[in-house]
Amino acid sequence: MSGHSFQIGPYKLPPAAEPLVIAEAGINHNGDLRKARDLVTAAAEAGAHIVKFQTHLPDAEMLKDGFSADYIGESFYDLLNRCVIDEDGHRQLSHLASEKGILFLSTPFSREAADLLERLGVPAFKTGSGELTNLPLLKHIALKGKPMIISTGMSTLEEIKRTVDALKPINPNFILMHCTSTYPTPYEDVRLLGIRQLQELTGVPVGLSDHSRGIATAIGGVALGAVALEKHFTLDRNWPGPDQAGSIEPDELRRLVIESKQVWLALHERKKVLESEGPVQAMARESVVTIAPVKAGEIFTLENLWVKRPGTGIPASRLNEFLGRCSARDLPADHLLAPEEVDMNS
Repeated sequence: MSGHSFQIGPYKLPPAAEPLVIAEAGINHNGDLRKARDLVTAAAEAGAHIVKFQTHLPDAEMLKDGFSADYIGESFYDLLNRCVIDEDGHRQLSHLASEKGILFLSTPFSREAADLLERLGVPAFKTGSGELTNLPLLKHIALKGKPMIISTGMSTLEEIKRTVDALKPINPNFILMHCTSTYPTPYEDVRLLGIRQLQELTGVPVGLSDHSRGIATAIGGVALGAVALEKHFTLDRNWPGPDQAGSIEPDELRRLVIESKQVWLALHERKKVLESEGPVQAMARESVVTIAPVKAGEIFTLENLWVKRPGTGIPASRLNEFLGRCSARDLPADHLLAPEEVDMNS
């Protein structure tokens, strides 16, 4: 992976710290500022590092009669227009997040939205998958000099590489998010190995923006090197809106925070015997022992020598070294054999 460091506010990325957990509140508030505030509070209480919304200024980002995907269920313009939170509302959410000890971010979908967020002093910019090929907007954001989190859903490897190459000279302080842009995403379409593929292709740290149900795939992403995890977040999946079905609720977010850190901790270092395994090794392994009384000068055979626990004597793997040798003294049955009790010249 890239040698450059990445930090948002106080939060660093693996391996220095556990993966960032981003609670994507998005537009799940449906334009209700009270619900948006509740989402901030719930995300903070669940332990997420970041709560993220979407900053839509519909007239600045789209045509009124633009295409709407089937899962939206209505005019995309009408949906976004209904979910707008104005600049003062953004400021309230940012202040509340600060009070609750969680970072506030929002995804801009236009130059005007990016400038609004800059006025609020956001610590970083997160861009959606639809903007991966929107180089004019990405460059506009990159020039602000803040860390960037860039989603890569519905984009080819060539498009991703082109964007990475275009942004690095302007602002190399960014990470990518592997993503599948279907809502909710079938598990077989998550393609977690894309995390490693993007790491190898770009040399940039890669996280996972996951739209599948539940948290299993997100936690699995940690084992593949995901440095950040983003999940749509709601207080109630029964709320109206196109993103509710693929969202997680507070208990799941809390588990995601805890269990992603557990997996990250479990990834540390390579296979080796730990000092803490010593007592179990001594108890559970086997040593060479007598299984019948042996007289001095008597030959050790499989009739009087075998292996039993504990593993505090001659390791079981060395049994054949002593078969055919003579005992140097009288030995009782069930005795841990010691090297000096064997005549190795016999």
